Amino acid sequence: MVKVVVCGALGRMGRRIIELGIQDKDVEIVGGIEHPDCISSLDLGEALGKPELKGKPLTSRLEEVLPMADVVIEFSGNPTAAVSYTKLTSLERKAIVIGTTGFTPQEIEEIKEFSKKAPILLSPNMSLGVNLLFKLVEITAKVLKDKNFDVEIMEIHHRFKKDAPSGTAMKLAEILSEVLDRRNIVFGREGEAPRKENEIGVMSLRGGDVVGDHTVFFLGFGERLELTHRASSRDTFAKGAVEAAKWIKGKEPGFYTMFDVLGL
Repeated sequence: MVKVVVCGALGRMGRRIIELGIQDKDVEIVGGIEHPDCISSLDLGEALGKPELKGKPLTSRLEEVLPMADVVIEFSGNPTAAVSYTKLTSLERKAIVIGTTGFTPQEIEEIKEFSKKAPILLSPNMSLGVNLLFKLVEITAKVLKDKNFDVEIMEIHHRFKKDAPSGTAMKLAEILSEVLDRRNIVFGREGEAPRKENEIGVMSLRGGDVVGDHTVFFLGFGERLELTHRASSRDTFAKGAVEAAKWIKGKEPGFYTMFDVLGL
């Protein structure tokens, strides 16, 4: 049994993670964390309308519930808060699964430093399919390297998404940059902007209720290859987060990704 505290418990993702956690016989949701302005009840069951969670605490202070947890799942959507939570969990030698995106390179380095004390899993996308996409893109880029193919990334998300490009798009760009040795990443184009050979283009679209679409285009002369993942439900990400929490319990201190969970 894995005892889990969810940060961002009242958000769209937090609610789905908790729902799937309730359904999983190997998981116990022991508490929730939320911004104080969002808390109308200190009872997680009452706040979510879940009788099975009645009596479980909902608070804005992770330190109040951290002793109860084996693993913290962090989906607050706030990079600054996520770094703070990760520092706290590492000091207490507790595992954390981070699904928040939008970190600066410096914040990523901070998180990696914390992983020397406790197990930390950070992934820009918890979806099993997206992580397979990462691997397929890596393989394709290796095959087509130096074959005169241009590479572009396009992502689409709902109108409420805070960060752009998405963390998943940036991870795809990172993979392509490393494999192809192309360091010039272009975010959109305007005016006279002919494409340069060493570019990786990243385009972001926002609108409606799109959960998340990502496509990598390998554009040659006379042919093109498109690798696409489309998410139709947030449960895709929530399920991955729950699986990651079960996997990381009891692991040694270190910096992990969903590749480790999937054995890729």
